[in-house]
Amino acid sequence: MLCACSGEQFKFEEPEPAPQSPESLATRDFSASGLSSRTGTADWESRFEEAQVDEVESTLKEALSLNYEEARALLGRLEYQRGNFDAALQVFQGIDIKTLSPRMSKAITERTRPRKPRGKGEIVVSGVMSLHSVSLLLEAILLKSKSLAGLGRIRDAARECKAILDIVDSAFPNGMSEGVGEDCKLQEMFHKALELLPKLWVQEGLIDEAVNSYRRALVKPWNLDAKRLASMQKDLAIALLFAGVEVDLSPRFKIWCSTPPKNNMEEAILLLFVLMWKIQQGEIEWDSEVMDHLTFALTVVGEFESLADNVEQILPGVKTRAERWYFLALCYSAAGQNETALNLLRKVSGSSEAEHEPHIPSLLLGAKLCSQDPCKSREGISFARRAIDSTMNQNKHLLSQARKFLGVCYGNAAKISVSDSERNSYQTQSLNSLTQAAMLCKEDAETVFSLGLEYATQRNLTPAFDNALRYSEMTSGSTAKGWKLLALIVSAEQRFSDAEAIVDLALDETGQIDQLQFLKLKAVLQIARQHPNQAMETYRILLAMIQAQRQSGMDHEVLSDTKLEVEAWLDLARIYIDQDSWPDAQVCIDKAKSIDIYLPQSWHTTGALFEAQERYKEALVAFSFSLSIDPDYVPSIVSTAELLMKMASSQAFPIARSLLMNALRIEPTCHDAWFSLGKLSKMEGSAQQAADFFQAAHELKLSAPVQSFV
Repeated sequence: MLCACSGEQFKFEEPEPAPQSPESLATRDFSASGLSSRTGTADWESRFEEAQVDEVESTLKEALSLNYEEARALLGRLEYQRGNFDAALQVFQGIDIKTLSPRMSKAITERTRPRKPRGKGEIVVSGVMSLHSVSLLLEAILLKSKSLAGLGRIRDAARECKAILDIVDSAFPNGMSEGVGEDCKLQEMFHKALELLPKLWVQEGLIDEAVNSYRRALVKPWNLDAKRLASMQKDLAIALLFAGVEVDLSPRFKIWCSTPPKNNMEEAILLLFVLMWKIQQGEIEWDSEVMDHLTFALTVVGEFESLADNVEQILPGVKTRAERWYFLALCYSAAGQNETALNLLRKVSGSSEAEHEPHIPSLLLGAKLCSQDPCKSREGISFARRAIDSTMNQNKHLLSQARKFLGVCYGNAAKISVSDSERNSYQTQSLNSLTQAAMLCKEDAETVFSLGLEYATQRNLTPAFDNALRYSEMTSGSTAKGWKLLALIVSAEQRFSDAEAIVDLALDETGQIDQLQFLKLKAVLQIARQHPNQAMETYRILLAMIQAQRQSGMDHEVLSDTKLEVEAWLDLARIYIDQDSWPDAQVCIDKAKSIDIYLPQSWHTTGALFEAQERYKEALVAFSFSLSIDPDYVPSIVSTAELLMKMASSQAFPIARSLLMNALRIEPTCHDAWFSLGKLSKMEGSAQQAADFFQAAHELKLSAPVQSFV
C-alpha cells in the first residue's frame, strides 16, 4: 500500500546477505507497523489534512528508506542482548552511519527546535527523520561499539562511540537544552556514549584521548544529572592526577573557560574543589574518594592550608571529632604550623574525649611534634607515655614508634634541665627507651639514627659510631643526615682526615641541595686540620655555588634559609682574624651583616675581631648586642666572661663565674666554658678546683665534634 501511494517500487538494497531468521523478523515488523514505529495514526491523519499531497509523498519516501536501517538496529539489539557480539556486529555493519550522520544531525536540530503553533496552511517539516528513528540508530551505534569492545577491538569501539558524540555535537554546538529527549531515548543514548568513550580510551591506554573525551563531555551543558556529572568530573580528575602525562588544553576547550587551568594538576584540583562544594551543598552524597584524591593533589603541590580549609568544611558525622582533629593536625604540621597542630591534638587528649578510646595516631603525632622542640619535651613525654599505655597489647610497630619518640623527648628534656641529677636521669631514660624501640622494630632506620645521635650527644662515641654506620647501611647511604652524623662522630674522635674522606663520599652520593652543607663541613674540617688556605678555597666554591643558584632562580627552593651563607662568611672572617688580616675580616663580617644583621653569630664575630685588636670595650659592646638577640648564645656568654676577666679587677670575677655557670647550664659539654672556669678558679687561688675544671675541659675537647651534632 505504501509503495502504491508513493508511486515508487520499494526495494531493499543490501551490500551483503542478511541472516535469514532476523530478516524475516524485520519484514514482519515492517509490514505490521508501517509508520507506527515513527508516528501515531492520529498525528499522521492530521498531517494528511493539513499538508499537500507532495509533502505526504516525501514523508512516505523517507519512511520507506529508513525502515531497513531501523530493522537492522532492532535485530542487532536482539543479538547483542543474547551475547552474540559477532552476529550483532554483522547486523550493525549493514547500517551506513557515515551517510546517515548529516541527516541525523539535521533531524535532531529540526525536531528539537522550539516552534510556534502552526496555523492552517503552514508547511510542516518534511524529509526529516523523527527523533525516535534517530534514537534507534544512536542505540545501534552504541551497541555496535560495545560489541566491538566485547570482541577486544577497543580502538574501533571508541571510534564508533565517538561518532555518536559527533552527531549530537553537530546538532547542538552550544550544548543540549533542557527538555530534549523527553519523548525518546536520544538523550539517554548520548549520555551513555559520553560515559563510555573515555573508558574505552583508558582501556586502550590512550590517556590523552581519554582526558580530551572527558573534557568534551564536561565543557558544554549536556543535561547530565548531578550524580552522573559528578562521576565524570571525578573520573577526569583521577585521569589527570595519575595518568603520568601532561595533556594540554586545546583551543576548542579554552574558549569555554574565562581563566583556563595552567596544567593538569591545577585542573584536577579545581574539579575536586567543585565536587567538594557539591558535597557541602548536598547536591551529591559524601564520597571519601574525592577527599582522598584532593588530599593527594594538594599534598603534591604543598597547599596544606587549603587542604585544612576543605577538611574543616566536611559536614559533621562524616568523621569522628578525633579523626577530624588528627587530619587537621597533619595538614597544619605539614604547613609548618606545629603550634596550631599541637592545639588540635591537645583537644584529642582533652576532657571532651575522656569517654572515648585514646586515638593512638593523634598521640603519636603529638609526641613527634613535641620531639622537634626541646621546650615541649615534657609535653611530648606525656603524649608518648599515653601512646605506650594504649598500644601495650596491640601493634608492635606503634609501640616501637611511641618508645622512639619518648626517647627523643627524654633526650631533649636533658638538654634544658637545670640540675645535673635530672639531666642524668633523662639521659638514662632516653637511651633505655630508644634501645627498647630498636629491639621492638629492628628494621626501623630512624630509631637506629636517633639512638646513634643520643649516644653521640652524650659523648659515648663507640656505640654512636656503630649505630651511625648501621643507619648508613640500612639506608644505602642515601640520606644526608646519616653521612653528616658519621662524619661528626669521626671528627669527635679527632680523626679529621677520615672525617673529610667521609664528607667527600657524601658529596658524591647526595644531591645538590645537601652538597652545600657538606662543603661547609669540609671547610670546617680543613680548619681543624690547620689547612686554612684549603678551607678558604672550599668556602669560595661554596659561596660561588650559592650565588649561581640564586642567579638561576633556585634560591627559593635551595636557600630558603640564608643562615648557611652567613656562616660561610663568618667562618672566613675567623680565618682572617687568626691571620691578623683585619680589613679582610671586616669585609666578610659586613657581607654577613648585609644578609642578616639580626644573627647573634655576626655580632659575636665582630666582638672577636675587636678583641683580637685589643679593643676590649668595643668587643664587649658587640658581645652584648649578640646576647640581646639570643641571651642563650653560649659563645658570646663565654667571650663576655673572658673579657671581664681581662678588663676588670677581682670584683668582676663573680659576674664572670655566673656567666660561665649559665653557659654550662645551657651546654654542659662546652669545653671552652670549662676551660675559662678553670682559669677563673686559678686567678681566684683555687688550684684544686681549677685542676678539675681543666681536666673536664681537656676530656670534653678530646670528644668534641667540629660542629654540633644537632
